[in-house]
Amino acid sequence: MAITETAARNHDQLFPGRASTLMQTDPELVEYFDNFALDEVLAHDELDIRTRLMVQLAALIACQAQTQYRITLDAALTNGVTPVEAKEIVYQAVAYVGMGKAFDFVTITNQVLTDRGVELPLPGQSTTTPETRAALGLAVQKQIFGTDLIDQIYAAAPADEQHIQRLLSANCFGDHYTRGGLDLPTRELLTLAMLVAHGGCDPQVRAHVSANINVGNDRQLLIDVLTQLLPFIGYPRTLNGLRAVAEVTPQEAQ
Repeated sequence: MAITETAARNHDQLFPGRASTLMQTDPELVEYFDNFALDEVLAHDELDIRTRLMVQLAALIACQAQTQYRITLDAALTNGVTPVEAKEIVYQAVAYVGMGKAFDFVTITNQVLTDRGVELPLPGQSTTTPETRAALGLAVQKQIFGTDLIDQIYAAAPADEQHIQRLLSANCFGDHYTRGGLDLPTRELLTLAMLVAHGGCDPQVRAHVSANINVGNDRQLLIDVLTQLLPFIGYPRTLNGLRAVAEVTPQEAQ
C-alpha cells in the first residue's frame, strides 16, 4: 500500500519536511494510518484546520498521549494556533483531567514554545479576582447550561455536597471559562473532546453535548469534531460520543 497523494499533501501541511520515525520500522502501519487519518477521515472534515488541531490536542491530553501531543502541538503552531491558544487548551484540561494528568502537558507545551523562541510566561488571560470568580463562574455556568438546570442541581445537592457545587462554579467555570484567549463555543468543543477521549464520562459527555448546542455549536459540528478525533482515540470512545449526540439531538438523528 502506498501513501496517497492527498495523505502526503496533508502530511506535508502539518509536518513540513518531517517524515515519521516509524517509517523505518513500521512502514505498513504508517501507510494505512496516514491514508486513513490524513485522507479518508479528512474527506469528511468541515472543520478549519486550527479547530481540528485544537480539539485533537485537547483529546490527546485526556488520552495521556504525550508523544503524539508534542507532534500535534508543533503542527498546530505551524498552522495558525497561537501560543496563547495552546496554553489555554492545556490550562482548561486541568479542570477536566486534573493536575496529576495535565502537569506533563504544561511542561511539554512550555518546552515546545521555548524551542520556538516564545518568551514565557505569556500575557495573563485571567479576568476574575478572588472576590468575583464565584459569581462570574456561576453566571457562565448558567449561560452554558441554563439557569433552571443549575438551580435544580444546587437545590438537589445534599448539604455535605454543596461545597463541591460551589467549587465547580468558582473553579471550573470561574477560573477557567472566564479566561481570555479562547471564546466560549471553542471552550465547549475542547471540553467535549476531552470528556469523550477520557472515557467513563458518559453523563458529562451528554451534558456538554447539550452545552455545545446551547452556545451555538450544532449537531453537524459535533459530529465533525468526533470524526477528526477517531484516528487518535479509537472507535469505542468515538461511538460513545456519537451516541450522546444522538440522544441529545434525536429529532436530527432520525
